[in-house]
Amino acid sequence: MFYKRGHTENYTRLTSQLNQHIPLNIQEIARDVHNIFIMNHIPSLPGTIVAPLSLWEPKGPVGVITDQQVWDAVHHNIRGLTVPAWRVNVTEATISAWDEIIATIPVDSAESILAVGGGLVHDAAKYIGNRLGLPVTGMPTALSVDAFFTAAAGYRQNGMVRYLETPPPSEIWIDFDVIAAAPPSVRAAGVCDVLSIATGTWDWQLSHERGRNAPGMQYSPWAAATAATLLNACHDACAAAGTGDHGGLKVLLDCLALEVQLCNQLGHPRPEEGSEHAFAYSVENAMGHGLPHGDLVGPGILHISRLQNNDAKRLEQSLLAAGVPLGSIPDSIVEATLAGLPAYVREHKFYYGIAWEL
Repeated sequence: MFYKRGHTENYTRLTSQLNQHIPLNIQEIARDVHNIFIMNHIPSLPGTIVAPLSLWEPKGPVGVITDQQVWDAVHHNIRGLTVPAWRVNVTEATISAWDEIIATIPVDSAESILAVGGGLVHDAAKYIGNRLGLPVTGMPTALSVDAFFTAAAGYRQNGMVRYLETPPPSEIWIDFDVIAAAPPSVRAAGVCDVLSIATGTWDWQLSHERGRNAPGMQYSPWAAATAATLLNACHDACAAAGTGDHGGLKVLLDCLALEVQLCNQLGHPRPEEGSEHAFAYSVENAMGHGLPHGDLVGPGILHISRLQNNDAKRLEQSLLAAGVPLGSIPDSIVEATLAGLPAYVREHKFYYGIAWEL
């Protein structure tokens, strides 16, 4: 589904109308369970263009949301962009920081937004684009997360990652030469959002067995089997993607897109988000917001899969093959996080899984 100027208002109005038809108790449960709505509206993936960034041409004035280090590394590839209407660097994943950006930019000077960078940049761009009624074009500079495809902006609040529903980018441009040149630790770190299917689906089934799945999040064998197919494909591609091989990166791109659309169809992310993500969010809360997504979720997958007795060795091999750092979190923080995880998931009403039973 493609969103142009003004369409975000229709999108917001549509979801508001749909939510009026959801029984109040289900709305409350959906908000309580990690702030995820059980959606009646099923988002579509962005249009994906695999081509050199040099071929992109703006259609009118463009505002740019980016990260300074990334911009310095890749802006010369975006030859169609001479002078943007405005350009801002994003460093923080909070609503207040994004609202501050909106307050400082000349909002009427751009007809679209170009997001150049990783997950934080794209989440901020989706939020700001939604607020301003502007379509977003994404240019991922590494396949580090699945956020390029999602119809939500992830932000931090009170020690937890929350999600605000937004339109997805109208399109994303994938330049495999640019992605292959990204730092090895983030180049293919998006494998974490596919390999987490192993631990997330395990938790989802446990929650089903315990009778703890929220309404609308009931366990689905066909969805779990579909997710397992993506998991295996990602395992097979990790080594190639980690080296920057274009074929391996394309498989990772496909797995990320299909994982997101599977969750879109279900209306929730339970096939790929479980205790491993809770571990990551808790670590980030303890250490601050300095580590990349993969440095947090990768170790989360490893530690949680060991607790689940769930193919931990294969997961570790694939994470390392993809270049995901597994040693960025001090041992003392890992131990404290695992010890405190049951209290953390209860405090934040996170999805039921093994973290509740430690």
